[in-house]
Amino acid sequence: MGEKERIEQLRAELHRHNYQYYVLNQPEISDMEFDQLMHELQDLEARHPELFDANSPTQRVGSDLNQDFKQVVHKRPMLSLANTYNKDEVREFYQRVEEGLSGQPFQICCEMKFDGLSISLHYLDGRLQYAVTRGDGVQGDDVTANVKTIPSIPLVLPEGSGYPHEFEIRGEVLMPWESFEALNREREAAEEPLFANPRNAASGTLKSKNSAVVAQRKLDAYLYYLLGEDIPSESHYDNLQLAKKWGFKIGEQMKLVNSLQEIYDYIDYWNEARKDLPVATDGIVLKVNSIAQQRSLGMTAKSPRWAIAYKFMAEKQTTVLREVSYQVGRTGAITPVANMDPVHLSGTIVRRATLNNEDFIKKFDLHIGDHVFVEKGGEIIPKIVDVDLDARDENLGPRVEFITHCPECGTPLVRYEGEAAHYCPNDTACPPQIKGRIEHFISRKAMNIDSLGPETIAEYYRRGIVRDIADLYEIRRYQISGANRQKDKSATKILQGIAESVNVPFERVLYALGIRFVGEIAAKSLARYFKNIDALAKASLDELLQVNGIGTIIAQSVISWFSNPQNQWLIERLRSYGLQMELSEEELAAHSDTLAGQSIVISGVFAYHSRDEYKALIERHGGKNVGSISAKTSFVLAGENMGPAKLEKATKLGIKVMNEDEFLTLIKEK
Repeated sequence: MGEKERIEQLRAELHRHNYQYYVLNQPEISDMEFDQLMHELQDLEARHPELFDANSPTQRVGSDLNQDFKQVVHKRPMLSLANTYNKDEVREFYQRVEEGLSGQPFQICCEMKFDGLSISLHYLDGRLQYAVTRGDGVQGDDVTANVKTIPSIPLVLPEGSGYPHEFEIRGEVLMPWESFEALNREREAAEEPLFANPRNAASGTLKSKNSAVVAQRKLDAYLYYLLGEDIPSESHYDNLQLAKKWGFKIGEQMKLVNSLQEIYDYIDYWNEARKDLPVATDGIVLKVNSIAQQRSLGMTAKSPRWAIAYKFMAEKQTTVLREVSYQVGRTGAITPVANMDPVHLSGTIVRRATLNNEDFIKKFDLHIGDHVFVEKGGEIIPKIVDVDLDARDENLGPRVEFITHCPECGTPLVRYEGEAAHYCPNDTACPPQIKGRIEHFISRKAMNIDSLGPETIAEYYRRGIVRDIADLYEIRRYQISGANRQKDKSATKILQGIAESVNVPFERVLYALGIRFVGEIAAKSLARYFKNIDALAKASLDELLQVNGIGTIIAQSVISWFSNPQNQWLIERLRSYGLQMELSEEELAAHSDTLAGQSIVISGVFAYHSRDEYKALIERHGGKNVGSISAKTSFVLAGENMGPAKLEKATKLGIKVMNEDEFLTLIKEK
């Protein structure tokens, strides 16, 4: 057998063994034997680069080369599901389906709602072409290189298994509990921030720009919907059973039912049984099984009428409160944290829970030693929801009293009018605030210096390289490339990212400054009203209150920030490094008052721009985005599949419904 034939044989054999191990959980060979076959293939491929195959099993190890994600428009929009939280709402969904199908018999496919990151996989002639995240439902990130490292996703389907020429299959990328716990143990040992839950860990991992890191974190994937022009069956359930034969991992918990009572039975069973699953779940998905009936029922603007998600109630357990510690956030907000005896909750061991603020602590009259009830809000963040007063005895400890001084820098805390949280006002010298403000400054929606991260910032702060955001622009290569220049490649990317950030527009620079209470929307409003940093710095309270969306608390915070001499010096340093401190001529020309004073609702799926882009256009021309229709709505910007309820309400109130062409003509962007 020649080497070319051996390469093809090894590829087919390793794909099959991968399927046996990761999908069927029925390995036929040992790990050592698998590794020996893989090494043989790697050696052969190295000798024959002309036989490179992007879908070879060897590509699953990933690459340590950084990658940038390009945006890909979905062939078919990826809509989200409407959520229900009780059986009455499930019954209402069932009745709506009955009415929508005019009494036709129908089946419901019950499936587990896996808690991960939605993914769309595209295959051509049995080979993975590309993988896209859900994104905003209209377009998402191309994460093909990272998806190839997930062993349960087939790269090449077995020949002769009957798959269509071209199809799309959707599902969830997940981090199993076992991988999640191992990852957090590693991060804890390295004193890195822990992931809150497997969904966040899976999302962060899949968006990693280093696919070798993705390969190490052992993600999994469950597929739940087949789409295409030539899919084999009009039964959703049958399609997925066929997909399982092609090599895809399909949830074994799927069940076809014929009545509402069977749905209730399925919910009751999996409400408990799900706790033994190897991956996180947060509910159940109910889908009309017939594809033809799905088409007949159609879609609303946001979700299909033929499917719904039933969300499980948060799991609750009791444990003992041992201590309350306090964390300082980026804005100086103080968050009390309950430290408790370990308790098993929704698949993880929980030792800490948020206590929100002083009012929350007083509400429960918390004492050290209290038996407290803990649950995960939305199955994610643990929180104390009640106290077992009957369990109190003579061993009860002291009442929990909220601290009066910052635990990091000792500054007396303040509480602003109308705010529930306490704050450390020492925003220029409190270490967690300084590091947090730098992390905020480099974040995607601010300066977008994605070559840096929280761990790197913490290291640079510890070493004294950066003590404020302006210090980033004074970093020199020798400070970060290492004594032997072993980090030279990384240093180049970091310095390039910092240099490129000087082109970030003024409204994002303003947001990046981290002025307390000035979020992304407020920063846009202030930038567009005052046009430059100097006018904003001199603005009076009355002038600030003239800006749409700016109230007294934000206005006072802006005045306080600019009155601080250290912040004034910070602005001058940033200006000297070339950061944008005013709207550009292009931005000024692009803005208008065409929509000034108008409240606009967006509904439907659009052809020319995404929903987010239309929201930005509305703001750019002086309008205000609102979520629901009321008598105060100026008009509705409607795309395809506008929700019938919204259309009916707009008609009833006499509100104009405007299409894309009319809108773009109105703002002169056609």
